Amino acid sequence: MNSIVYAGKHLITFSTKQHSHTEWELVYCTSGQGQFEFKETVLKYGEGDIVLIPPQMLHTNFSEEGFTNIHIHIADATFHLKEPLILTDDSDKHILSAFRDAFYFFNSDIESKQLIIGALGNLIVNYVNAFKNVKPMHGIVDEIKNNIMQNFSDPDYRLDRYLRTVPFSYDYLRKLFKSEMGMTPHDYLTGLRIQMAEKLLCSTESLEQNISEIAYICGYSDSLYFSRVFKKYFGCSPKKYANQIRKER
Repeated sequence: MNSIVYAGKHLITFSTKQHSHTEWELVYCTSGQGQFEFKETVLKYGEGDIVLIPPQMLHTNFSEEGFTNIHIHIADATFHLKEPLILTDDSDKHILSAFRDAFYFFNSDIESKQLIIGALGNLIVNYVNAFKNVKPMHGIVDEIKNNIMQNFSDPDYRLDRYLRTVPFSYDYLRKLFKSEMGMTPHDYLTGLRIQMAEKLLCSTESLEQNISEIAYICGYSDSLYFSRVFKKYFGCSPKKYANQIRKER
């Protein structure tokens, strides 16, 4: 299942003749833009988009400015799809990284490469299945979200400072983020920190850590402020919460 049977690249290309494949074809646009034409539909794509084409489906690929891509063929793919589909990679380009690895290992002479290729086939299919029902975010919202996720545990992280480096007004970013995420960037940051604190307080490994240490690990340099924020979420202090969990155990 999910076996990669081919991995190739198109350098600057403007069109491909009508053709089909016996396996699923996945095409990741690495630059440019264009459109895939099928019998009953047209899918327009750009850099960072992935087009999924079912087996035996005739299609052409056309671009006025030219495109480059990585394309792979997967046999017995577990997509549960019958029609072509287009989806977009996230801002960290996780799917692109998997495509690049698939191309490299498929065309390498590394011993036992089939083990790696098999794992990459499953990874790519799982990425697609996870991403296909996700509503695409505004690119800036995705960038802000990823920046927060990468830095929330750093006590020196200053979200306001980062937001003011983004080339949009502060108020616009706040409203845009809230419209897509249901909360402000600061609420999202606080949520990640408190979730991590709750997990640490419930962990047996945290028995030897005091509240100040846990606060610092979760991005708070001020343990008193951390305790106030935690109480706002859980209705009690971190110490009391941890004691309750231990009694229950």
